[in-house]
Amino acid sequence: MSAQRDRTVVGLDIGTTKVCAIIGEVNEQGIIEIIGVGQAPSNGLHKGVVINLESTVKSITKAIEEAEMMSGTEVSSVYVGIAGGHIKGINSRGVVAITRPDREITQSDVDRVIDAARAVSIPMDREVIHVLAQEFIVDDQDGIKDPIGMAGVRLEAEVHIVTGAVTSAQNIVRSVNRAGFEVDDIVLEPLASSFSVLTEDEKELGVVLVDIGGGTTDMALFVEGAIWQTEVLSVGGGNVTKDISVGLRTPIAEAEQIKLRYGCATTSLAKQDEVIEVPSVGGRKSKVLPRQVLAEIIQPRMEEIFLLLSREIKKTGYEDLVAGGVVLTGGASAMEGIQELAEQILDLPVRIGSPKGISGLVDVVNSPVFATGVGLAFYGSKNIQVGGGRSRSNLISGGGDLFRGITNRMKDWFGEFFS
Repeated sequence: MSAQRDRTVVGLDIGTTKVCAIIGEVNEQGIIEIIGVGQAPSNGLHKGVVINLESTVKSITKAIEEAEMMSGTEVSSVYVGIAGGHIKGINSRGVVAITRPDREITQSDVDRVIDAARAVSIPMDREVIHVLAQEFIVDDQDGIKDPIGMAGVRLEAEVHIVTGAVTSAQNIVRSVNRAGFEVDDIVLEPLASSFSVLTEDEKELGVVLVDIGGGTTDMALFVEGAIWQTEVLSVGGGNVTKDISVGLRTPIAEAEQIKLRYGCATTSLAKQDEVIEVPSVGGRKSKVLPRQVLAEIIQPRMEEIFLLLSREIKKTGYEDLVAGGVVLTGGASAMEGIQELAEQILDLPVRIGSPKGISGLVDVVNSPVFATGVGLAFYGSKNIQVGGGRSRSNLISGGGDLFRGITNRMKDWFGEFFS
């Protein structure tokens, strides 16, 4: 087994119900070839947050070992996703003066204005994960994506700042380290998913990415190519599984399998003559029920998720600017009838998003389940292309410096985000 090379990237999606590892190699054209995929059940997280370190370490180890076996590559470091109800996003603005005699805007001016924009009051128990540039304004001329080389006396930046609980992020890093791997970067999961499932046209037109995971539903709203709103709802596919377990009086593990095999989010799509077998608890005989009964349990919970999303989209004030509609991804988005239900409640065009723009094991990862894992590999490939090689920040710390290296690197490649 060969060691991890500089152009090899590994995305690690540590979810509430599964841990997924994606190994990719970046070719000279910047395209990722997927060479290894690994999955393992996740038992150590609740709503995206680590609650059992040892269980999480075992899941990480199993998923990466499976991907290593498939690829023949020994993994040393990973790009890891972060989500959970503790994630918060805010918009901010910074202003600086251009002091050079020729008034030319340089990279240092861009760095200064982003530093000014991120200088917001944040509680001691929270840290900045990402500073995402939305647009620049030079002497009242707005809509500028890259101001370097332009002339001006005043430079402003609109940015979206994503913050998270320090302890939640540290526990993710510790889990990965204890499994024997380094962390290249921590990445907000809906941002990662956007790299693998959204087109540049959709981002420019305005689009809402919705990643329905096991423990959380993550939302990222794009306008004119940039993120203007992020939100993490503490409800997801796991809640649907629990509803099925209670409603059909069947164990959680069986409820999950029933959801995956027979789940339908729209009652009208479940035919009356379709039946399912439901295992009982305590050694009782299995029951045979109409599939419509299952749909009647699932639909109200999915309606709740989409109503919450609709409320969040309206709160942003950008609902009229998302002409690209909604892209659903994540494990629960593969369920029959979910697209129709989402269109009905959100009153926007909806499509299901699977990873694209990759080569290699395309058939293996051609599912919304792998959107975040593949997106993390995409993120890693951008860091390699921008930096000309792998750069790594010291993520192991006992205090507020946990994300310092991350935010600095975000500033380095913000321009790539728009390209």
